[in-house]
Order: sequence, then structure tokens, then C-alpha cells
Amino acid sequence: MRYLTGPIEETLSTERKMAFVCGPRQVGKTTLARGLLAKADRGYFNWDVDGHRRMILRDPDGFWATGSNLGEKRTRIVLDEIHKYPRWKRFLKGLFDAHRDALEVLVTGSGRLDVYQKGGDSLLGRYDLFHLHPFTLGQLLAQGKQAVLSPSELGQRIEAPGAVPGAAEGLDLIERFTGFPEPLFAAQEQRMQRWRRSRRQLVLREDLRDLSRIRDLGLVDQLVALLPERIGSPLSLNALREDLQVAFDTVKGWLAALERLYFLFELRPFSGRLARTLRREGKVYLFDHTEIEDPGARFENLVALHLLKLVDFWNDVGYGDFALWYVRDKEKREVDFLVSDRRKPFLLVEAKLSDGQPSPALRYFAERLSPRWAIQVVRRGDPRLGPVRVLPAERFLAWM
Repeated sequence: MRYLTGPIEETLSTERKMAFVCGPRQVGKTTLARGLLAKADRGYFNWDVDGHRRMILRDPDGFWATGSNLGEKRTRIVLDEIHKYPRWKRFLKGLFDAHRDALEVLVTGSGRLDVYQKGGDSLLGRYDLFHLHPFTLGQLLAQGKQAVLSPSELGQRIEAPGAVPGAAEGLDLIERFTGFPEPLFAAQEQRMQRWRRSRRQLVLREDLRDLSRIRDLGLVDQLVALLPERIGSPLSLNALREDLQVAFDTVKGWLAALERLYFLFELRPFSGRLARTLRREGKVYLFDHTEIEDPGARFENLVALHLLKLVDFWNDVGYGDFALWYVRDKEKREVDFLVSDRRKPFLLVEAKLSDGQPSPALRYFAERLSPRWAIQVVRRGDPRLGPVRVLPAERFLAWM
């Protein structure tokens, strides 16, 4: 059971809306969806399967009705990768409007289902969107039994003293083998290398080719190879353009396509009420942090993944309007992460491999932004109390 099971069940059964689940390739969306079916072998339709695709195209209104489920009050179906169908939004709108009393529709996909197709009929009000992320330390420790903490509950855990049993070993495992289920639970270096090669092939060759007009896939491969060494710093598109010998807008479009496919994500600089802050250059992070060689950048990316999962979940279930940023001013003072709620600072986080003293930049921005918490997360070190806290990573990330 994954952390989204409860909210999805509520959307399908209680609110009677469609549930959209999106996230990176091989993060476990299909496994989650099949687990929510009454019988895993019934009601599952995958657009990538020729037979399923023909069934949908041949009878878009009644493909889901079989002799075995005609007596059921409400039938639950899963539509996997349906966003690859050019008219998928119109198809879902018609299906849901015609059979909302008889159907529970769960849609999964490796693209951003809320923005993938432009134009056509709107699905607004007919679905709830959920983001499934790779395993975080909190999920790994909970073993499928613990829901994600609310913002207030997270604060209570931050204030609580003491180590979390098993957290140090769990963090070592995720740091080495990613949070994706297959390499994480296999915990074998050779298998992880094969998995990484396969995933990159799926995303950069198949998904990018099928869901975009990009044809220079070899150059996109080169772009992806350049990204790991740029993690943790504001990304210069001009530098990438020069390295690849392509136009500025081309690089920008490639990065946007990779973000839509959940290969990477971008954080924008936060300005708010601060003066002299950067407003343009973003920072990018990878969903597979193990591709990054530099230990400091890899750890920062790992923390970013935990915070992004937390922010997405809080938004998905309606706790607020949260966003994840970084903070940097023209004097080059920088803090790695800022979580805001309705654009008001909530949690300020700096990631360090080892440093018992809060960074001067973290103190500076904590005084000016006045977040609820300001925390320096260290991979190795002891906790330190105060207005700006220092917390070991296995303690801070264990609640996410």
C-alpha cells in the first residue's frame, strides 16, 4: 500500500470523481492502480497494449462493460497511459459524463496529466490529481502503514527529540539505490545500473519521441549527460546552449519536455518581500539522484526529492497552496530550499554534508523571511537547538 491509497479511494468512492495519478516512469503507478482494483486482472486497460487500444477505439462508450461486471453497482477501471491518445481529454469527459453513476475511473500516466494537452474540452471539476513520487525515507520506514504527515504534524515531529529507529540504515539504502521500487528493493549495484539504462531509454527515446515533436534525441542525450554536474547551482541556459550549439529556445523546450515527463524538476527563486533577490535562473534536480557524482550535490538533490513529495501531497489533499523554491540574492547569499504556503514562508531548509553551525545565509534569510522553521539538514552530524536548528538527515527526512 502506498501513501496515496486513502486519498484516491476517497476521490473515487466518496467524491465520485475521476482520480488522475501521475509521476515518473517506473515509480509504481501501475502497481498502485492494480492494487486498487477489486480484481487485478479485471478492469485494467493500457493504451500501450494493442488489444486494449483496439477495444477502446472500437467501442469508446462500452469497452469497459463485460459480462462479469454488469451486475456490479459501480465498476472501477484503470486507464494507463491514456494521455498518449490524441483525444484523451474529450474521450474521458464523454465517458465520465455518460457513466459517472456506474464507473469509477482511475487514470495513470508518466506525463503531466493536467497540462499535457492544450485546447479541447475541459475536465475541470471532474477529477482530482495526485502525484506519486519515489520512496522517501518516511515511506520506507512506514512500510505502507503510515499516511503522510500534515504541516502541523510535521512541526510536532521536528520539535520532538530523539533518533528514529532504522532511519540511518534506510537513508543509506535510498541514497545508494534511489527511491524507485525496483532498484531500491533489489539493493544490487548491477541491477540498478541495468534499471537506470532501461529507464533512460524509455524516457528519452520512447516517451520523448511519442509525446513531443523533438527529433534531435542524440542532442537531448547530451543535454541529460551535462545536467548532473550542474545540480545545486542556478542553471545557465546560455551555457548549455553554447555547449550543445543549439538555440536558447531549443534548450528551454527540451528541459520543459523532460520536466513534463518527470525526468527532472525545476525550482524557481523566491522573491516575496525580499529586495535584491534573483528572479530568473532556476535550479534543476533529477528524480534519480544516483546519477550525480558530487556527494554534496547528490545529498541536496535527495533532500529536494523529499521536500517536493511533501509539497505535492499537501497540495493534492488540500492542506494549502504550497510551493517549493530556493532563495538567492545578488550578493550570492543562498539557501537551498524554501517551502511556502500561499507565498508566505513556511519552512527554510539548507542541506549540508556536515556542519554543526547554521550557515550565515540561512541565519540571514531566516531573520528576513520569518518562516515557521529554519533548519539546516546535515548528512552527518549532531542536532543543535536554537532559532535556526541543525538536524541530522535521518531524523528530519524520516517524517516525509
